[in-house]
This record gives sequence, structure tokens and C-alpha cells, in this order.
Amino acid sequence: MSTKTYEPIAAQTVAFLGLGVMGHPMAGHLARAGHRVTVYNRTAAKAAQWAKEYGGASAPTPKAAAAGADLVFACVGNDDDLRAVTTGPDGAFAGMKPGAIFVDHTTASAEVARELDVAARALGLRFIDAPVSGGNLGAINGALTVMCGGDAAAFAKAQPVAMAFAKAVTLLGESGAGQLAKMVNQICIAGLVQGLAEAVAFGQKAGLDMKAVLGVIGKGAAQSWQMDNRGPTMIDGKFDFGFAVDWMRKDLGLVLDEAKRNGARLPVTALVDQFYADVQATGGQRWDTSSLITRLK
Repeated sequence: MSTKTYEPIAAQTVAFLGLGVMGHPMAGHLARAGHRVTVYNRTAAKAAQWAKEYGGASAPTPKAAAAGADLVFACVGNDDDLRAVTTGPDGAFAGMKPGAIFVDHTTASAEVARELDVAARALGLRFIDAPVSGGNLGAINGALTVMCGGDAAAFAKAQPVAMAFAKAVTLLGESGAGQLAKMVNQICIAGLVQGLAEAVAFGQKAGLDMKAVLGVIGKGAAQSWQMDNRGPTMIDGKFDFGFAVDWMRKDLGLVLDEAKRNGARLPVTALVDQFYADVQATGGQRWDTSSLITRLK
């Protein structure tokens, strides 16, 4: 259980849509911080279980969950899932009161963020794209990094509430900027994990004690979060620690689509994306991203 401490702020009426491996603990932190939380999940039993665990309420539709909320948070799967919980007669936008703020933690496209920002404004609402980094462990510990795009005044209202599950919540620009920043994050990780996988595989082929090697080089310029946390598990051949290959391929697909639009050249990212496709083809869809090393064995 997390030992997160919460800054005292005025309790807000909030909704949370999507109770997967990220959303369930994120919504839990909002409840533990003292906010009045109503949740919605496509599988209603998960919402009922969350309400039983945290003492909040569950609702049958996004619209019902969002009714009367000051802030509506969401963490769902992709662009289409996000549209499904925001728009239409049962979507959250139909239930939100004027001036309410929708904060989307889904890793989605910058295009859908801009699209929903326009739709929200037309209804007197505000939309913030706010993808997160830190994985399931970061969500459980309330230590996520949140990258935001959108209206500055709306962000100022949402930021202290979102700190219930985050260590940093930062506005990076207009609508879509949060999603673009998350793409930068995933580009960095893709190349880094491949480099770490090659290093570990090389060292093992050379007969080195790679845990000892990582212990040494991890005190120098090669150090990274991936080395400290995924290097030892790569060595042990264990790949059930967090962010899945399927999710990474979804994210890299967003990155590569955006690169086609803006003209960025991403040769390493495109290559690593294909390496992850190889991992998927061998049955590693749900392995964590450090499973890249399995291609090198």
C-alpha cells in the first residue's frame, strides 16, 4: 500500500472514468486525498468493487459519473475509447456542468486532444490532455509524472487535485502539447531499452557477471532508471514488470504517425518498433518492454 501523503486542499467533487491498472489506483488516491469521487468503468463490476474498496460511488455511464463534478479524470485505452467516454448522449460532456474541466490521462494522439478541446469549449467546458509516465508502480505510489496541454486557467484548477496521484504535473503548452511530450518520452525510452538489452546480451556472451557490471557502470554516465530497475530483471529473464509490449507498440504507432505529419526523422524509433513486433510474434505481447532482450538470445 502506498505511503503517499497529500497536501491539504479543499475537497472537490470529481469523477474518474476507466479503472484499469492505472486508473484504479489513481482514482483511489483522489478518494484518499479527501475528494468526493464517482467512478465509471466499462465493466461495471470493477466500478462497484472500487467503490466498495474506497468508499466512493459508481455510475452506470460516463454522463452519470460526470454529473455535478468539478473535474472529470479519465484513463482509457486509445483515441476511440476516449471519444466513447466523452461524446455522445451517454458521454461525460453531456453530463458535465458549465465550467467543469475534463482531464484526460490516456496516451492518445495529439489530434484527438485538439478535437476534444474544441468540442468541450463549444459546450462551455475545458479539456486538458494529460498523459502520464511512471507506470503501474507510479500510479500505486502516487508518483506519476503528468505532461499537460491546454488552457492555463483550467490547468491551475486541476493541478493541485491531480497531485494526489502525481509527483509532478506540468503545463507544457496549448492543447495537444501533453500528448506530444509523452511521445518524446516514449522515443527516449525505446532507444534506451534497446541499448540496455544489447549491452546486457553482449556482456553475457562475453562471460561477465552482468549484475556486478551493472552495479559498477550504474554509478557512472551509463546510469538510468531503466538500468537500475530493468537491467537486473533482464538478466534474470523476467518480464512481468509493468508496461506491456502491446501498449508500447500502440504508443510508438502514435509517435510514428505524428512524425509523418511533422517531418521528424526517427530511424531508431522505427527500428525498435519493429523489434517489439518481433517480440509480439513470439508470444510476448504482455511482457514488459525490457523483453527486447529476448530477440538477442
